[in-house]
Amino acid sequence: MRRCSSNPILYPVREHSWEAYAVFNPSVIKKGGYYYMLYRAVSSSDLLKKQGSSYSSIGIAKSRDGVHFYERRRFIIPEKDWEIFGCEDPRATYLEGRYYIFYTAISTLPPTAEGIRVGVAVSRDLKQVEEKYLVTSFNAKAMALFPERINKKLTAILTVHTDKPPAYIAIAQLSDDPSQWIYEMNEWYREFMNYVLTPDPRRSPLDHIEVGAPPIKLNDGWLLIYSYIQNYFSPRIEDRIFGVEALLLDLDDPRKIIKKTSYPFMVPEEFYEKYGNVPNVVFPTSVIRGRDTIRLYYGAADTTCCLLTAKTNEIIKIMDGELNRVFERYSGNPIIKPRPEHDWESVSTFNPAAIELEGKIYILYRALSSDKTSTIGLAVTEDGFNIVERLDEPIYVPREKFEMKLTPGHSGCEDPRIVKIDDRLYMFYTAYDNVHPPKVAVTWITVEDFLNRNWRWATPKIISPPDIDDKNACVIPEKINGKYLFIHRAGGINICYDYIESLESVNTSELLSITLLAPRQGMWDGKKIGLAAPPIKTSQGWLVFYHGLSHDNVYRVGAFLLDLENPEKVIGRTLHPLLEPVEYYEKEGYVKNVVFPCGAVVKNGIVYLYYGGADTYVCAARAPLREVLSRIS
Repeated sequence: MRRCSSNPILYPVREHSWEAYAVFNPSVIKKGGYYYMLYRAVSSSDLLKKQGSSYSSIGIAKSRDGVHFYERRRFIIPEKDWEIFGCEDPRATYLEGRYYIFYTAISTLPPTAEGIRVGVAVSRDLKQVEEKYLVTSFNAKAMALFPERINKKLTAILTVHTDKPPAYIAIAQLSDDPSQWIYEMNEWYREFMNYVLTPDPRRSPLDHIEVGAPPIKLNDGWLLIYSYIQNYFSPRIEDRIFGVEALLLDLDDPRKIIKKTSYPFMVPEEFYEKYGNVPNVVFPTSVIRGRDTIRLYYGAADTTCCLLTAKTNEIIKIMDGELNRVFERYSGNPIIKPRPEHDWESVSTFNPAAIELEGKIYILYRALSSDKTSTIGLAVTEDGFNIVERLDEPIYVPREKFEMKLTPGHSGCEDPRIVKIDDRLYMFYTAYDNVHPPKVAVTWITVEDFLNRNWRWATPKIISPPDIDDKNACVIPEKINGKYLFIHRAGGINICYDYIESLESVNTSELLSITLLAPRQGMWDGKKIGLAAPPIKTSQGWLVFYHGLSHDNVYRVGAFLLDLENPEKVIGRTLHPLLEPVEYYEKEGYVKNVVFPCGAVVKNGIVYLYYGGADTYVCAARAPLREVLSRIS
């Protein structure tokens, strides 16, 4: 899914007073080789405040390519009593020679639920409005007509009680005479709960839903892309998360939901979505279907009109969960389990680093003892899955003050990542004393000593900014312009980076911790993110796996690509997780619902991913490298 490089595709025009403040929530129709955009236009302020600070009308513009619009003019103007304080958010459908444009009609100031209703304008040519009618006498918004009859009747979808929640999305069938719709809808409203979508698509009673774009017909059902607002009814407005989601409705009975998304596939990320008259808003209002793609038009920050394109089958795959099925788990998982006979690894064995040396894969895993001290154990596999050797003693233990236990609880050397640079293996890990913030430590050992089991590790050094929680760290294993790119998570939320000249001597007070990648609020990686395995060099860029924690505290795995020559530039990122907790060994354990990789190896075009399951086990999965890269956009 890609945002248009020309976004925003429609801005307010200062010289046009009727659209000087904002233009957003566009409805686009393609007809006769042209795209026609109807959009909400907010005027400059009314100094006498008779209309409030400003008011909305509906504009129209024309385009040959659906991106560059011209000939902007007002099309639907507040003039009747039931719309006198604004005409907002059009949804247009062309059916049987007519354009039906539903819109939100505002009749009270300040707006009240009773004064926020649905109107419709009818036109045959989009040059002028021929008829206008009030459609609902009750509170409703976002009504849209299906683009063909269902069971021989005109059929509409709308949101009831948007402003006196809870809101419901419902289906209504109408006669061919728009002048009678208000009477028909009054009758319909008496039993509207019989027509709402089932099952309720909301995941929480704190969430809010609203019809987005008019439905489009696919082979398997009606695709409805709609607005899903998480935490809408939270006491804190800043907790609200505007996202875009999708439903697939039954072709013959669109009240029935066949499939749905389980989290947004779009949230505010770009500056024009995060900043505006109403910050952090993406609001879908129109979809144009191509042969195998869709164009999604949306409002950004209640200020501008924007465009996103996507493959139609990707939307369906999202609802099916297919996009999460990239990695094939090893049937013998877990490949490493705790051993009660060894106290140092009796509670958990998890979060493994991995490196290939002389044809074998060495797995360095975090082991947790009965007193909650973490050390590093070692196991070896030749085929990527089956363990052929596992040492009885840890190969790395806490040695320095910053990783020695100061009070009862978790401490030690956690979550290793390992890379080979020249003839050395550098291991980055989290050093924790259970009192001070966790820090990133680095040590090294020669490849020769490692292979000969001579555990002569160098004295570890801290490479974290002072007095800041920092972990999930490694470097790109080669210098770029004379420096290493050091990736870590200073502050506990974002993946950040610094350039460092030497791994043996780092002035930690000079680290800047510049954000490289941030959580996408409301999505599967919306709470916090961190580096998983060390970066892997590919022809397309540095492949970086990362873990993402959702607001419901589930750890999943995604990936992003960094430019080979300018690695602080993010080329692309997976929209959906590549791996998420499904199996018992990922869902139940020391910490539930966790997949947490610290190592990955590429052999013969296959990525072997090594991860901790539920903070209890070491697990493995594999996927074709090309398939992983194909999911990054």
